[in-house]
Amino acid sequence: MASFISDFGLMWYLKELNKKEFIKFKEFLIQEILKLKLKQISWTKVKKASREDLANLLLKCYEENQAWDMTFNILQKINRKDLTERATEEIADSSPLGLTDSGNPKLYRDHLKKKLTHDCSKKFNVRIQDFIKETFIQNDYDTFENLLISKGTEKKPHMVFLQGMAGIGKTMMLKNLMLAWSKGLVFQNKFSYTFYFCCQDMKQLKTASLAELISREWPSPSAPIEEILSQPEKLLFIIDSLEGMECDLTKQESELCDNCMKKQPVSILLSSLLTRKMLPESSFLLSTTPETFEKMEDRILCTDVKTATAFDERSIKIYFHRLFQDKIRAQEAFSLVRENEQLFSICQVPLLCWMVATCLKKEIEKGRDPVSVCRHITSLYTTHILNLFIPQSAQYPSKKIQEQLQGLCSLAAEGMWTDTFVFGEEALRRNGILDSDIPTLLDIGMLGKIREFENSYIFLHPSVQEVCAAIFYLLKSHVDHPSQDVKSIETVLFMFLKKVKTQWIFLGCFIFGLLQKSEQEKLVVFFGRRLSQKIQHKLYQCLETISGNAELQEQIDGMKLFSCLSEIEDEAFLVKVMSYMQQINFVAKNYSDLILAAYCLKHCSTLKKLSFSTQNVLNEKGGQRCMKKLLICWNDMCSVFVRSKDIQVLQIKDTSFSEPAIRVLYESLKYPSFTLNKLVANNVHFFGDNHMFFELIQNCSLQYLDLGCSFLTHSEVKLLCDILNQAECNIEKLVVSHCKLSPDDCKIFGSVLMSSKTLKVLNLAYNNLNQGISLLCKALCHPDCILEYLVLANCSLSEQCWDYLSEVLRQNKTLSHLDISSNDLKDKGLKILCRALTLPYCALKSLYLNNCQITARGCQDLAKVLRNNQNLKCLHISNNKLKDTGMMLLCKAIKHPNCHLEDLRLEACEITGASNEDLRYAFMQCETLQMINLMGNAFEVSRMIFFPRF
Repeated sequence: MASFISDFGLMWYLKELNKKEFIKFKEFLIQEILKLKLKQISWTKVKKASREDLANLLLKCYEENQAWDMTFNILQKINRKDLTERATEEIADSSPLGLTDSGNPKLYRDHLKKKLTHDCSKKFNVRIQDFIKETFIQNDYDTFENLLISKGTEKKPHMVFLQGMAGIGKTMMLKNLMLAWSKGLVFQNKFSYTFYFCCQDMKQLKTASLAELISREWPSPSAPIEEILSQPEKLLFIIDSLEGMECDLTKQESELCDNCMKKQPVSILLSSLLTRKMLPESSFLLSTTPETFEKMEDRILCTDVKTATAFDERSIKIYFHRLFQDKIRAQEAFSLVRENEQLFSICQVPLLCWMVATCLKKEIEKGRDPVSVCRHITSLYTTHILNLFIPQSAQYPSKKIQEQLQGLCSLAAEGMWTDTFVFGEEALRRNGILDSDIPTLLDIGMLGKIREFENSYIFLHPSVQEVCAAIFYLLKSHVDHPSQDVKSIETVLFMFLKKVKTQWIFLGCFIFGLLQKSEQEKLVVFFGRRLSQKIQHKLYQCLETISGNAELQEQIDGMKLFSCLSEIEDEAFLVKVMSYMQQINFVAKNYSDLILAAYCLKHCSTLKKLSFSTQNVLNEKGGQRCMKKLLICWNDMCSVFVRSKDIQVLQIKDTSFSEPAIRVLYESLKYPSFTLNKLVANNVHFFGDNHMFFELIQNCSLQYLDLGCSFLTHSEVKLLCDILNQAECNIEKLVVSHCKLSPDDCKIFGSVLMSSKTLKVLNLAYNNLNQGISLLCKALCHPDCILEYLVLANCSLSEQCWDYLSEVLRQNKTLSHLDISSNDLKDKGLKILCRALTLPYCALKSLYLNNCQITARGCQDLAKVLRNNQNLKCLHISNNKLKDTGMMLLCKAIKHPNCHLEDLRLEACEITGASNEDLRYAFMQCETLQMINLMGNAFEVSRMIFFPRF
């Protein structure tokens, strides 16, 4: 790249721009610099610079590669394709390591360009792929480039997630991105190779090495693996459809592999890549569904997340008009969809938009009323599928057609249970689909072919596979299925409601939807025989079991339950189930979810615990189409507080409230007869006046308040503490962790500690309180303070804090638990605390010192405490470097007759097998000790088992 810049210079390209383009170039340049977080150049300098000055300025301020990358990107943005194409050609000619490289990198780029340009991306015989491609524009390239190119001097490799609903177009987006890379349009000089792996394909392999996967993508049988892997930082791996393969990210590092040549189970290979055990210097772009991302996000250190945007209202409308051509019919069909929020949300997925539009078009052409089809999603899916199988000229399907659909339903059921979404010909045959049936199934669009030269097939969309699996259960019993993996319908329902399988999005509600009389009639006509009449009774029994079992209710996902109950259209049964529910937990991610929740919750009357999240649905800044409709729906949902007067626990998580929304909630909860005991508001944000929320806290029955992860301003802390200081306030437990509290807030909390007659638990963890601790400790030493439980974990406490806390331990007679984990305590600070802890009258019973940089030296002071303080029952000192020396000191103290310790936690303290005997004898001689946790130490220590005493 450097030789290219010196030979062909930036100045030549800048001189090719006309005056207007040059001004635009300068404007985009400032934007690029900000976007990439590079060293800034003043706008005045840029504005005044001539073409020659600007070229010199860029090369002076930035590395040559950075200067050229920015120039290349801006030339694309101002539509000077002639210049970008010329640059691409000249770099290829001038540099062996340039834009398109030479030798193997160039060979691979050319192969990829040819493959992706001519690749038949139409897996299905449907006309929407071209329409989707139109939505993938230059902005998408720019977004990925910004996510995967290091900012400023940052050099770390990237792990970027692309999340989006199944069928939304993630694969097409990724392949278009690879095509753009092969043409030299993105990631200039960043990656020498990009490799695309699909998890659905990988799953078919069972075992493989990374070298084998790379070789499969190479244009010839022999890939230069050694050369490719020699610069891992120049590799980008695009891994598509993570939801298609189970990947255990909890495995121990010893179970993973860093050898790219070693053959292993593909799940282990994938885990090794994602946890960076293998090729830690490489970059990754991963795609998956929101459900799978939710499961993985806490276990993978990703650098960024991009959400694949669905079809918006305008795109859906345009597509309907393009398909129908008749404007009046197109508008009629679109209006039906727009009026049904659930159907509208489905149409945001391109393939499903095609399915819905095609289904309605056929119904209208046949002279049928499309309104009935749009009432429920089950009805639309079954209508579409049956229309595909019945030729227009025929009134009823032939026996062969019946067998084809029955075989597909059997295949779908097997796939749902085995997490299979790509099927080989053997699986098709096993489920009764003949080789001669496949062309027909491909032609009508029920199946699609994954690879042109491999006999692998996929359903139009995972939801189509789900509805076919649901139909199977109405046709046959699971015992009649050729695969033993397929379980009973009762098991399906419980697993669906518990979200055991995250890929089961609609399966349960489709099964309930098929119980509708109209759906049963359609299937009876198609298959020419009666369906099982036991299904409805079995499902009703399951729901009755749930409604009468509080423990089971806790495991149920509320949104799944709501979707089942609303799909069946049996209000009497819905009322019966909901009237027995005592606890419900749900997350409403969109307006459609909120409608379902409101429809079901307004029938609750015995609820005792409600936990919910509405994310940004209730935030009017979140772009909701109609706030008025939204508030009506929200009002319906909040009516549950009026009907269920015995709600004891209300938990609101990850929710943004507009002012009108919080007003509705306030109006529903303000009645004196509403005796709420516990209120949890985690990561809750208010837009507008939030005083109404604080008024709710004044409910006299409230004893537990948790505002964790909800940002509190200084004025809001004052407001909160004014309430806590009121004589009628009965709050005993207060959690304000992760609330961005400041040291100044400690004085206000101190006033509460000195005046409150009820507050016994205070959790201030994960707030920067360092300098404010003196004020808090002063209050804790006050004779009127009755606090028993104090959490100050990760509060940025430093050296000057330990004397204050030591004084608290000397003077406070009620404090029984103290947690100061993840603070900079060290041995020096521990010594100060231990002077107070050693005193026989120190009342503390439980002490948490996890991750406090304590060493074996600190164990001398802890040992003294254990020998002298008979009150201390619980000691947690995990994640400290105690080692065997420190362990020996503690074990001697534990054996002392004055030690009354019951619970000792020593996870990850660098203890080895040399401490085994000390630990064993300590446990045997200390009669009070019930529990020792040694996980995360040397293997032989971690696996030691201590039996409970009798």
